[in-house]
Parts: sequence; structure tokens; C-alpha cells
Amino acid sequence: MRIFILACLSSLLIGCTPTLTKFEFAPEMFKETPQSILVLPPINKSTAADAKDYYMTTVAEPLTNTGYYVFPVEMVTDILKQEGLSDTETILSAPPQKFRDFFGADAVLYVTIHKWNTTYAITAGNVKVLIEAEIISTKSGRALWYYYDEVTVNTSGDSGNQGGLAGLLIQAATTAIKTATTDYVPVARMVNEKLFTAIPYGRRHGEYKQDMMKRIELRKKTDKK
Repeated sequence: MRIFILACLSSLLIGCTPTLTKFEFAPEMFKETPQSILVLPPINKSTAADAKDYYMTTVAEPLTNTGYYVFPVEMVTDILKQEGLSDTETILSAPPQKFRDFFGADAVLYVTIHKWNTTYAITAGNVKVLIEAEIISTKSGRALWYYYDEVTVNTSGDSGNQGGLAGLLIQAATTAIKTATTDYVPVARMVNEKLFTAIPYGRRHGEYKQDMMKRIELRKKTDKK
């Protein structure tokens, strides 16, 4: 599945923004039609120590809104600890079928946070987040859906309608304050909402199987380091 998506990305990058229908993008989701998805704690490759927590507190709602039953995050964490799966690396090494045995889940969402970077340059600032996600079937072990997305939130200040050096100083000060006090929960929520626009609707959604021909935009795969 991933090879198919990346091949499409490579062949469509020249010219207009590449798009595919949801069925072309994730045919296995339409064929297997999972009803429940278990979200595993993400791998955090970013420099932000709290990125994992921000992500986990905001992932359930947008995924549920697409029509799937999402297992409660805290309950999943407690059960995994009881089963001796307390750290992310150990959890991810477990075969997907185990999560069907433990929870009865139809599929598992694996997430990697590649970037959660705050940039500040005197009068300009932003927060950039890059997430990679994959849904794996607990029945077949096959990849049903794979996607990534990047969100940049502007934290640049303004000059307060002041010109010259005074305006520059005001802009620098407001940028520093705005960047330092950015609430990362809305940033994480924005990332998840954008990510799941590419997922086919589940059975709990009013447009279930009516979005097969809906076109989604494919983003150019960027450097994840």
C-alpha cells in the first residue's frame, strides 16, 4: 500500500497539485471496512519531549468523527501496562493480531512524530509539526491506509501599527511572547484534523461508502529529519 502511494506521489509531483480519490488512495480500507481502531502511543522523533502527550490528547475526537469506534486512550494504556507492554518500542514490536486478542480491535493506528519544531527569528516565528500515520489490519496484518501531513502555525507578532524602529521593536517583542506562550494542544488538534481528512469514512459516519470518489490532495514528501 505504501509503495503504491509513494509511486503516485513521485509520478504526480510535476504540474498541478496531485490528487487521488479515496478509493484509489486506500482501497483496502473500503474492502476490509474496519469498525474499530486502536491508537497506539506514537514514536516521538522530534525534539519536543511533550509532543507525544499533546498528540494523544487530541487524536480520538477527529478519528471518531470520521465514523470509527476509537478505544479510550487511558484504558488502552492501562491494559498494555498490565500485559507488560509499557514502553512504545515494546508495544510497536508486538504483532497487530495481539491487539485484536487484547481489545477486539479491527485495526491499529501507528503514528510517528517526525517534527514538532518551534522557530523564532526576532520578528518571525512558527511551530511546525510533521506526523506520519499508518492503519494496520489486526486480521490480515496488511496496511489499510498510510498518510502524513505537516502543519505550520504562524506565531509572528505585529508592529501595533507603528512604523520604523519602534514598530520593529514591538513586533519583535510580540513575536517572542506569542511564540513562547503558544498553546500546543490546538496545534496538535489541527494536525489530527488535517490528517484524517484523507481517511475513508467509517460505518458510524452518515456518508459511509459515499466518499469513494472524493478527491484528496497528496502532499510532497518532505525531509522528516
